[in-house]
Amino acid sequence: MAETGAVKSEETPFEGGPMDGRVLPVLLGITGHPPKTYRIPVPDPAGGPETVLVYRRVPRAASGRVGMRDRWKYTYAPDGVPESKLKWPWSGPGDTRG
Repeated sequence: MAETGAVKSEETPFEGGPMDGRVLPVLLGITGHPPKTYRIPVPDPAGGPETVLVYRRVPRAASGRVGMRDRWKYTYAPDGVPESKLKWPWSGPGDTRG
């Protein structure tokens, strides 16, 4: 197998929910950004179905420095549903087609 080099990751803070205040290394995609949603499976101690914590990527506060790349953080999504993937210009509010 060929050597792929180092995998890039970024220390990303989490806000809200059970992960509040923690900072984890999150793998970056091809574009250099972390994924839009981050899912954390949590096993049930009683042996039942696992719970999945969902966090959404949002921009951090602007640093004010020119040329600084975007930084991200994750906020807890208590409803457990990530935002819809595509927003079409012709879709109205509450439209579930896209």
